[in-house]
Amino acid sequence: MAALDHSTAFLPAYGAQSASEKLNSHIDLMVSGVHCANCIAKIENGLRQVSGVSEARLNFSTGKLSIDYTPGTVSTDKLIESIAALGYSAGLYDPDRLLNTLEDEGQALLRSIAIAGAGVAVVTGLTDSFIFGASDMGPATLAVMRWLSAIVAVPVALYVSATFFRSAARSLASGGANMDVPISLAILISLAMSVYTTMIQGAATYFDAALMLPFLLLIGRYLDYRVRRRARSAALDLVAMQAVRAAKLDASGHTSSVAARALLPGDRIFLTAGERSPVDGVVESATEADLSLVTGETASVSLMSGTVLHAGSTIVGRPTVLRVTAKVSDSLVAELARLIEAGQQQRSRYVRLADRAAALYVPLVHGLALAVFMSWFFVLHAGWEVGLTNAVALLIVTCPCALGLAVPAVQVVATGKLFQRGVLVKSGDALERLAEIDTVVFDKTGTLTEGKPVLQNAPEVDAATLAAAARLARASKHPLARALAMAAGEGPAAERVREIAGCGIEAEHADGVVERLGNATWIGAGQNMQDTASVLCYRQGDGHVTRFTFGDRMRADARATILALRKRGLRIQMLSGDRAPVVQQAAASAGIEDWAAEITPTGKVEELRKLRASGRRVLMVGDGLNDAAALACAHVSMSPASAIDAAEMQADIVLRGASLRPIADCIDMARQARARALQNFSIAALYNAVAIPLAALGMVTPLIASVAMATSSLLVTLNALRLSADRQRP
Repeated sequence: MAALDHSTAFLPAYGAQSASEKLNSHIDLMVSGVHCANCIAKIENGLRQVSGVSEARLNFSTGKLSIDYTPGTVSTDKLIESIAALGYSAGLYDPDRLLNTLEDEGQALLRSIAIAGAGVAVVTGLTDSFIFGASDMGPATLAVMRWLSAIVAVPVALYVSATFFRSAARSLASGGANMDVPISLAILISLAMSVYTTMIQGAATYFDAALMLPFLLLIGRYLDYRVRRRARSAALDLVAMQAVRAAKLDASGHTSSVAARALLPGDRIFLTAGERSPVDGVVESATEADLSLVTGETASVSLMSGTVLHAGSTIVGRPTVLRVTAKVSDSLVAELARLIEAGQQQRSRYVRLADRAAALYVPLVHGLALAVFMSWFFVLHAGWEVGLTNAVALLIVTCPCALGLAVPAVQVVATGKLFQRGVLVKSGDALERLAEIDTVVFDKTGTLTEGKPVLQNAPEVDAATLAAAARLARASKHPLARALAMAAGEGPAAERVREIAGCGIEAEHADGVVERLGNATWIGAGQNMQDTASVLCYRQGDGHVTRFTFGDRMRADARATILALRKRGLRIQMLSGDRAPVVQQAAASAGIEDWAAEITPTGKVEELRKLRASGRRVLMVGDGLNDAAALACAHVSMSPASAIDAAEMQADIVLRGASLRPIADCIDMARQARARALQNFSIAALYNAVAIPLAALGMVTPLIASVAMATSSLLVTLNALRLSADRQRP
């Protein structure tokens, strides 16, 4: 049957290696304990110092460490030992073991959350009882209640905070300071001061705060784990698309089932209808295939003998024989998986706003606290107790709770507001990256268009002819036939039909008259019936040929969305795997001047890399499997809810409705959220400018410091809530 006349001649060969690449050996390891960009930099830079290692690339989402090295210069054991010396554990990369490790990580987080929650409930109850019931309790009873709080809080806090302690230690060892450093110190100091106060029967303890902080942070860690868990499965899904077995033909024409990874160039395999090709190859007989993996187009394509067929493509016509041209590891699907990993590695190096602020904040505040202690103890000779109390008061009053809440509080409000508008924000730092973009790149099919063929010339066709053609169309599952049947409405299907792959469908009447629905050549209409559109032709016997044209309808708000994005100062571009005339027409309809057609998945990635090299920060919007690698490579990415799983999993943001308008809303919200976060940092800085001198001069007790700290946290939270009142631009 006629289909979109896609040519595969433009598709490049995948998996080719340069001569320099072949000189190196390669190994993949699995690393655990990685939590931030500092961890990634520490491991990669540390391994590059190992003699013989030429390159090391760590994927935060998958935990996969790819190492290139000179053969004979370094062993696997040496690499694992080098990673262990950096404070991380590693082993040979094993997808099954990775999944088990992921499950163990999730279970450990849930267990810590449950223990921390129980500890908070118990300690808060004890604390409230001796705060509000102090007048009714004697000194001995108060002491018992405080010691009970200590017995519960200290071991629980140390256990559930272990992940923060390890991360802080690694960050300090690498010469940096992430948010886990002040968090760890806040927990340890709160515990230490509370135990000390309990021992001397002081006025206040902070056991509840020492437990509440890790409890809330662990919930955030678990949500981040869920996001990474989904992202890791995308690359695994792509690999799973490659069939594990194939029917290999021997010299006598007999088939035998072999593992796909055992296939070599020159082998011949038999593919039946509905079967997905596990390797790249050339078909030896005409058929039809679904090439949506490569082009993004859902309509099946007619393949002539000698046409290239890429791995992941599905045969939908007659069975065919495929002559293998590349191994499984060199196929298009394998290349896409590698591109996705490369994109994730690039994106995982993004340093969040809070971590950048912490890198400046942590050494400054901790240096001041040390200076306060030294001044009171050595200069003023006030004794170590006074010096330590004032230093601790300074650390508590400047505890990074406000700094830690500055961005998360804004993100919670912003993502909640977007969710109400049908937008799901999946990545914790997606809004931060979205606020930085200056370019938007769109896919065409399924993104700017509805992604399905629609009959365009129905008003020009005689009603009786449309009804007759629809009877044949209802007997076929071809996308164009389905579109014709839908346009005609409900009705009977033709009987005693015969569908011929690559040609069309026919039925013979009792009087011997044959009616056909299919491509122009098979119908006998001549070449004058062919054009750049998707076409089906109908003919009854030797009668008049009726031509049905199809197109992919643009989304109703595509042009308005492009205009709204331009008003926000953004550059717009469209990249599509479809044919040039179709892409040109869609670009004109949407008002896009910068477009490119017949772009392969690797071509899209290359275009995004060029934009990044020129200083552009790109938002990629796409929905197809062929967009998954580009989505991973972009600075930030979006997908409509209709996207396939692999594309949706790679996207940072998912549009749940059919409208494109939320794209502009997301950008507005991201920019407003960034402004609110910076305001929160200003509030925290102003608060510290007032509180630090007072604490340093001994005018703030730890109890007052804890109240002031809570007040600063409340201020940044209230400022974040102002996002709910912000209005969107038109």
